[in-house]
Amino acid sequence: MLKKSSTSGTGFKAGSKCLKIRAHHLCCIQGFQGYGYSPIFVTNLKAVISEIKAFPSRLLKLVSECDVICASCPSKRECTAKDSIISGRIRSMDLVVMEKLKIKEGTIMEAYKAFSLVNSQLANASDITEVCGTCKWRQKCIWCTCRKKAKIMKEKL
Repeated sequence: MLKKSSTSGTGFKAGSKCLKIRAHHLCCIQGFQGYGYSPIFVTNLKAVISEIKAFPSRLLKLVSECDVICASCPSKRECTAKDSIISGRIRSMDLVVMEKLKIKEGTIMEAYKAFSLVNSQLANASDITEVCGTCKWRQKCIWCTCRKKAKIMKEKL
C-alpha cells in the first residue's frame, strides 16, 4: 500500500512496494478519461495511474475491498457498509474479475502482468458486460468502449 502523505493531497506517497488495488480497477485504470466522483477522487486516480505507469513492475495486491483508489471516493462510507447494496455490487465486480483471471483474493503480481492478464482473459463482450454492466462510467471508459468495438470488428471479419 502507498504510504500516507500530508503534502500530496492524494492520500498516498509514491514509492512503496505494493499497491492494494480492487480487481475491477484493473479495467478502470486502463479506461480512465479524467471523469470521477469528485476533484479529489480524480486527482488521486491520476496519481495512482502515474505511479503504475512510472513503475510497471510495481507489485499490486488484488482485492475485493476498498483500495488506494477508493481512499478518496466520496461514496467510500456507503461502499464500505457491510449490508450496502452498492458495496455488494462493487465487490461482485471484483470477484468476477478474479474468477475470470483464475486468481485468488490477495494475489500479488507485477502491474504489467496484471494488466496483460486482464486484457487477455476479459476478451469478449459478455465478459465486459458481466464486469462493467452496471458501471456508471462505462460509456466514457476507453477500455470498455475499445474492447467492445474490437469485438464487433472481429465478428464482422
